[in-house]
Amino acid sequence: MTGLIINLHVVVSVGLIILTMSAHSMRFDLQSGTTKCISEDIKSNDMTVGEYSVVNPSEGFPVPDSHKITVRVNSPYGNNYHYKDHLEAGNFAFTGAEAGDYTVCFWAPDHKPPVTVTVDFDWKTGVSAKDWSKVAKKGQIEVMELELKKLYETVTSIHDEMFYLREREEEMQELNRATYSRMTTFSFISLLLCFSVAGLQLWHLKTFFERKKIL
Repeated sequence: MTGLIINLHVVVSVGLIILTMSAHSMRFDLQSGTTKCISEDIKSNDMTVGEYSVVNPSEGFPVPDSHKITVRVNSPYGNNYHYKDHLEAGNFAFTGAEAGDYTVCFWAPDHKPPVTVTVDFDWKTGVSAKDWSKVAKKGQIEVMELELKKLYETVTSIHDEMFYLREREEEMQELNRATYSRMTTFSFISLLLCFSVAGLQLWHLKTFFERKKIL
């Protein structure tokens, strides 16, 4: 039994390593009056959660107004999923209705003299966005059952990701075929135009020389 649980741990760990692209934890700096945007490719119906907070430049004191930020989350088609203004910390959670690049933008207000705002940001999607501790507490399930549930969710997510990537690949191939077809047609028309112009030039030269009685 212990060996099986260890093996499950290994499989789940490998799966989660494959899905690390779905979890981002970072710290970055913003200069006064500037904006930083971060994008993530999210599949349709995938859960996504994010938490952000400004690092207090003076511990023990309130965060100054110069360090409060504006945050906006937009979908690939420009729909607004989250907007907060003049705050020091916040979070968002939603299920994406559209597949594509979702963008989170952070904006620091203008300030004289300029200041540097440090932001901690944690963004998770898919399996990574699920709170497994709440799942365990809610169902009072055994350790092995929880590991199996994690494994199932991870495998399902990998499976969906593979199909999503396959669809994107087919879209790119279709775009390449359409582009190749257009380029072939354009090349044929260009050659036809060149031959037509060359024929007209030869006809014009022949007519000119005949009038001058050179030929």
